[in-house]
Amino acid sequence: MGKTIIEKIFAAHTDKKDPQPGDVVWLNIDVRSARDFGGPNVIKHLEKYFPENPVIDPSRTVFTFDTVAPANNIPYAINQQRVRVFARKHGVPLYDVNRGIGTHTLLEEGWVRPGMTAVGTDSHYNILGAIGAFGQGMGDRDIAFAFATGKVWFEVPPTVRINVEGMPKNPLVTPKDFVLSLLRRFGSHGLLGRVVELYGDYPQSLDLAGRITVASMGTELGLISIIFPPDEKIERELNEFSAPRFEYEPFVADPDAKYEQEFTVDVTDLEPLLAAPFSPDNVHP
Repeated sequence: MGKTIIEKIFAAHTDKKDPQPGDVVWLNIDVRSARDFGGPNVIKHLEKYFPENPVIDPSRTVFTFDTVAPANNIPYAINQQRVRVFARKHGVPLYDVNRGIGTHTLLEEGWVRPGMTAVGTDSHYNILGAIGAFGQGMGDRDIAFAFATGKVWFEVPPTVRINVEGMPKNPLVTPKDFVLSLLRRFGSHGLLGRVVELYGDYPQSLDLAGRITVASMGTELGLISIIFPPDEKIERELNEFSAPRFEYEPFVADPDAKYEQEFTVDVTDLEPLLAAPFSPDNVHP
């Protein structure tokens, strides 16, 4: 039986043979990161539970400062400095307050490429689905465990396929309008705990920024991730920023992949949308 993209990524990163949706597996994590928000707590757990060897592989571990950049008070500045000291001591790369959003920095600096796995302390780490990678935000203890062991456990999620028909006629429509239209249709819980694969001319036409815009709203949809099948256009765009740091293998779904559900969305007559208070799925024209 064929496999979806997430099933292939998980199969390539676990020792369990032929993992299926619902299986709990130990997943090998290619890149582990923490932000200035959460990073100090990650360090606290590492020093408590893994004092002898807190970072199994510094070359695949990274800190990014993007939450309060620069620090706006003394306690936050002290926490950021604690991360800097830990990073220097253990040889962990750190992108400081002048580098921008952490997940974007990892894409621009070659840390993550299609088919890879990555975790961090950012709840929107699943934006990495924009390039066909698996990214997941996790709590401080989970990230500390990933720093020290290079793996975490996950349940293999079911996959939903969304076929997107047409191209927006309205030139004012943006990728944000498209993902808001998904929120209007499915709500913030309708696809809870699923991975969505997007197919069609419109999602394929989006550049990296557009795909990130869509994938970043996976959290608001209650999804594990929105995954765009990787293609040469996105790899070229990534490589214009920098060369990849690691070997990687992009994955596409098999023609006979089994999806939990399939939906069709027509964007031909899509109009600009907005989300009103007090929920991201309170969407209106």
